[in-house]
Amino acid sequence: MMNIVHDTQAVFRNLLHSMSRPGEISKLNETSFNLSSWKCHEATMLTMLTLFDAEIGFHILTNNQQNELQKQIMDYTSAKIVPMEEADFVIVLQGTDDRTIVQAMEECKIGNLMDPQYSATWMLECASIRTGRSLRLSGPGINQQTTIQVNLSNAIFAKRNELVKEYPLGIDMIVTDASLQVVCIPRTTTIESLGGA
Repeated sequence: MMNIVHDTQAVFRNLLHSMSRPGEISKLNETSFNLSSWKCHEATMLTMLTLFDAEIGFHILTNNQQNELQKQIMDYTSAKIVPMEEADFVIVLQGTDDRTIVQAMEECKIGNLMDPQYSATWMLECASIRTGRSLRLSGPGINQQTTIQVNLSNAIFAKRNELVKEYPLGIDMIVTDASLQVVCIPRTTTIESLGGA
């Protein structure tokens, strides 16, 4: 048990650093905890183990049934599966089609002016954070601007930009890949697509 506690403390520090410095890629350490049976990226699972507890409601987006993953998340974190419009966290597994993601973004929580914190944090899996579509990021925590590459479509970021245009309303994003890399894009960040794959 001590190993997973130590691992999640390290993940929390990485996530805090990444959220305060949008676009900066953090590399998570491999865990001694056996995650081979989990049907998601190891970085995604470590992030869930770090951030989820009994107060959290989550929703999974995927092209396939994920009953086993849902059960694992609930068993290990005590978080509960909820409808999209109630989810504190939305987990988007790699390979989920754009239409499903964009539709879900139209339904998710974005907070309100009195309580902007009651919004969804999106955890999106992609094959690689260092290849694919180029995005220019600017805003708080970024020295002028920075550029990242992610294997996610422009439609996803276009919809995200719609959701954050009335700050402080919006969503925050945590992007993970298969190489234990994480990059955070909070709602305060401006995203401009530069094209690419």
